[in-house]
Amino acid sequence: MNVLSETRPAPPAASIGAGPRRSPWRLLRWPLLALALLALAIGANWWLLVGRWMESTDNAYVQGDIAVLAPRIEGHVAAIRVADHQRVSAGDALIELDGGLWRARLAEAEATLAETRAAIATNRQQLAQQRAQIESAEAQLEQARAEQVRALGEARRAGELVGAGWTSRQANERAVADQRKADSAVAAALAQLSVARQQLDVLEAMQAQQEARRDQAAAAVERARIDLGNTVIRAPFDGITGNRAAQLGQFVRTGQQLIAVAPPPERQWVTANFKETQLPRFRPGQPVRLKVDAFPGLVLQGRVESLAPATGALFSLLPPENATGNFTKIVQRVPVRLALDGEAAAKLALLRPGLSVAAEVDTREDPTAPRDAWSAALARWRDWRGAP
Repeated sequence: MNVLSETRPAPPAASIGAGPRRSPWRLLRWPLLALALLALAIGANWWLLVGRWMESTDNAYVQGDIAVLAPRIEGHVAAIRVADHQRVSAGDALIELDGGLWRARLAEAEATLAETRAAIATNRQQLAQQRAQIESAEAQLEQARAEQVRALGEARRAGELVGAGWTSRQANERAVADQRKADSAVAAALAQLSVARQQLDVLEAMQAQQEARRDQAAAAVERARIDLGNTVIRAPFDGITGNRAAQLGQFVRTGQQLIAVAPPPERQWVTANFKETQLPRFRPGQPVRLKVDAFPGLVLQGRVESLAPATGALFSLLPPENATGNFTKIVQRVPVRLALDGEAAAKLALLRPGLSVAAEVDTREDPTAPRDAWSAALARWRDWRGAP
């Protein structure tokens, strides 16, 4: 019987007597496990010392007081003194309106003022003249009273003499007539003095009236001067012009928006809307790290300046009324104003109101402590080594 024997290849000579081969994973698993535990410890240490004290939000924007300028008077645009996006200083002329009509009104008001001043001067002369007439009337009254005293004495003496037969009846009657004339002269002088004094009161009242008209005319001059000054629209503060709507020769009305002035970068700030659950540890003066979305590599430093007195929902046009209908609790947000302090002018020059920002507030008691994970781990290690 033929038996087919199965031939098997002989094992390599090098493998004879060798042990089982180890995989690389078995060689690296313990070092990798140690590194993983070290990374976990460093991460946990960073979270305990730094991470849990950081409050961040991407609901933040660059803000600034933008002044939208409008004319106070109506007229045609005569000149535009600035270009779009031009930097201006406070008081610079931006837009000029035609001032011909307003100059004419100012001249008219000044003429009216001069007329009232001339009327006051005339009335003052009349007052002086009337006072002189009063003095003359008082002198005539004194003269009439003196004549009255003399005539009364003559009449008494004539009456005594005619009773004793020393004078004629005709002389007595003449003395009595002179006494009556003197009495009438006194009464006339008194009436004339009274009329003169009443005329003085009338002139004084006219003087007060003229002075009131003068003040009114002076106010009209000042108003016309202000209107003439309002033909030039000036920059209210240092800033950058934008959103110009005025066109040369355009007829504009009071309150029509013509141009806007945005604040310079150094007068801008950031408004970050944090959740109400993030606010318990917020304090003014805490440092803030800001990242501007428009410039990925730009990191700014700031500080917490103030918190809004109410949530943003209550400042909205239609604040919510939670006392009606079904209630759904929503976490509210509170605007927090963040100041940009100590930044270089080159960095601030890139900012524009309205840009989106990511803000991170450091609420730790010691904001100067290490912030990154490795520095925090080193600080923890030094603390342990320094411990007794």
